[in-house]
Amino acid sequence: MTSVATPPVSTVVTLPGHLRRRAREHPDRVALRHEDLGRWREYTWREYAERASRAGLGFAALGVVAGEKIAIAGENRPEWLFADIGAQGMGMITVGVYPTSPAAEIEYILEHSESVVAVVEDEEQLDKVLAVRERLPALRHIVIIETRGTHRYLEQPDILSFDDLLALGAGRDMAEYETAVEHLEPGDVAVLVYTSGTTGPPKGAMLTHHNLAVAGRACAGTLGWKPWFDTLSYLPLCHVAERLFSVAIALTVGYTVHFGGGGESLLSDLREVQPHGFFGVPRVWEKMLAMIEIRMADASWLKRMNYRIWMRQGRRLAGKRLRRQRLNPLDRALEGLGWLLLFRPLRERLGLARIREASAAAAPIAPQVLEFFWSIGVRVREFYGQTEGTALATFTPPHDVRIGKVGTAVPGCEVRIAEDGEILIRSEGVCAGYYRNEAATRATIDEDGWLHSGDVGELDSDGYLRITDRKKDIIITSGGKNIAPSWIENLLKVSPWVREAIVIGDRRKYVTALIGIELDTVGDWATRQRIAFTTYKDLSEKPEVRKLIAKWVDEVNASLAQVEQIKKFTLLPKELDHEEGELTATQKVKRRAIAEAFGDLIEAMYR
Repeated sequence: MTSVATPPVSTVVTLPGHLRRRAREHPDRVALRHEDLGRWREYTWREYAERASRAGLGFAALGVVAGEKIAIAGENRPEWLFADIGAQGMGMITVGVYPTSPAAEIEYILEHSESVVAVVEDEEQLDKVLAVRERLPALRHIVIIETRGTHRYLEQPDILSFDDLLALGAGRDMAEYETAVEHLEPGDVAVLVYTSGTTGPPKGAMLTHHNLAVAGRACAGTLGWKPWFDTLSYLPLCHVAERLFSVAIALTVGYTVHFGGGGESLLSDLREVQPHGFFGVPRVWEKMLAMIEIRMADASWLKRMNYRIWMRQGRRLAGKRLRRQRLNPLDRALEGLGWLLLFRPLRERLGLARIREASAAAAPIAPQVLEFFWSIGVRVREFYGQTEGTALATFTPPHDVRIGKVGTAVPGCEVRIAEDGEILIRSEGVCAGYYRNEAATRATIDEDGWLHSGDVGELDSDGYLRITDRKKDIIITSGGKNIAPSWIENLLKVSPWVREAIVIGDRRKYVTALIGIELDTVGDWATRQRIAFTTYKDLSEKPEVRKLIAKWVDEVNASLAQVEQIKKFTLLPKELDHEEGELTATQKVKRRAIAEAFGDLIEAMYR
């Protein structure tokens, strides 16, 4: 086995403790900003701490005691954090629920976690909880943040507004909260983070106060983010990575977190905030690249020529930086000219004009995507981790970036490759196990404290990790060849025309793929080609669209080994959907569900 370790981090405090310290040391500095009806509402560290403590005391006034669970279902907003840190400060355990979760999934999580209070954002989330409430015996209260359209429910004694919750907390002695925070045990569970559940029901990873504080401190020391940074919170806060960037690292470092409109407004939010630090999942970086490529396809010949000239220079200069070569005076001059003529307006358009530190994680990302952003001066660094390890594992150091690899072990973390190629992780970030699932805990965390990631990878002689694929997803063809499908899928998804790609071939003679088109970009292309269509299905069945995708598949095949090449593909007749069980809440494909739903299409490619 190969193993790499780095020295441990020093003792840290809890996240509620960090918030109290921030409120004492920098009470008037802006901690949070929230866009509401076009205006930005600011919260200082003092206001953040006051509202969190009132929320925690409000839960106590409802009869919630330490160790009981508070579920939070809603989009990213300050109240999410107030409820989260407030409950943690009182020794309660918070449970994040994805706002896109259907009622059945909400029922499972609230029932399994035994949540006694559900904090819901609005009428939509309230309706989903009410639809399953009679099957949730532990649930005692519902708290509504946005009460518009819900006033008829507020007359019920067990349903109240978030303002009412804060008022209940304001009626109690603040010293009660201070004392509770001071007496938090680092080893006590702080949050339950439910995994995306690609192969079965979600499992609740138990992250302790110590897990979260250690992860916040380790990432703060590795990322290089500064207290004066602005960042944008956009991934669901129940996602462990967003919990780190918007809560744990933010409380540790002290930078300002912005909450925009969320969802489809991400790019406009980015343009307005222009963050200094930004974490993006691969899909976000891919969509930005696709947007630029589409705009360039429609641009005048002069703009296209300007784009090609300076992107060529950008790639050359990025290559020198990645090889750690110094730029000469001519390089510096060309870089400055490129900034004026292309890179500055392009980055402003993307919302990345002020970016100082950018990172990518949560899924594999194609090298071509990273190379594009490095070419325009956005130096995206990859990191790797998972829910059960509080997202701690590896991070790419700024002085030696190797595209295609996800960096070296972060401080306090050991990374090891098992005999079968599985990546094993051991650190103070490894969770306390899965809630109410001893069998899954034993299968994931061994007696020596090693977290079995389920990923397959390789460590080079310098300790850099390369992810090959998910262990369970490796394809073994009928000819005995091992193929990593995610590598091929990521190459396919570089195209602005492709949204989803599912590579198939386990125990088959050759590799095939189900491909989902990107409705917006392909629809725009079809309109410009004067190809009439009505629905997604109608568009995907157009022979011209199939030719468009076939051309791209041929380009991808040219870069693959013979055994990896896609011999046949089929365009999906519909967009994959979370509510229909085809995607997880984090937009990961559920391969088993896809195989069942589109079995006839798959079999047709092998007849």
